[in-house]
Amino acid sequence: MGRQGHPAIRHPAQSVTGVTYDSGALIAAERGERLMWARHRALLLRRVVPTVPAPVVAQAWRGAPRQAHLARLLAGCEVETLDDTRARATGTLAGRARTSDIVDANVVEGALRRGDLIVSSDEGDLAAIAAAVGRHIDIDRP
Repeated sequence: MGRQGHPAIRHPAQSVTGVTYDSGALIAAERGERLMWARHRALLLRRVVPTVPAPVVAQAWRGAPRQAHLARLLAGCEVETLDDTRARATGTLAGRARTSDIVDANVVEGALRRGDLIVSSDEGDLAAIAAAVGRHIDIDRP
């Protein structure tokens, strides 16, 4: 779980209340990676519905018929909209972290707000955004 050496990544603790999928998780599901699908099924069996921020869907979705796996994964997720309040919170976080990647900032903003574990292949960037505001996030690879 997470890289040991980065100060903003810690092992999941009892403070984790849910799961947020970043684009790496969606790509893993689209590729049919067994570990990602096993994780997703296990979450749903525990009645934990993963959250996928809408900008992450936009980043991964291309509308091609070959994305049937991705469509199936998203059917079992809550896609969180990016409304004005969330957009401003994301922009504020991006500014404080000095990043122009609003997708990553949106993932971190939502995960911090909900206390979620993030499933992502982009550990370093997400952890750096959280660290920029003195926070820690739990990150696991897909």
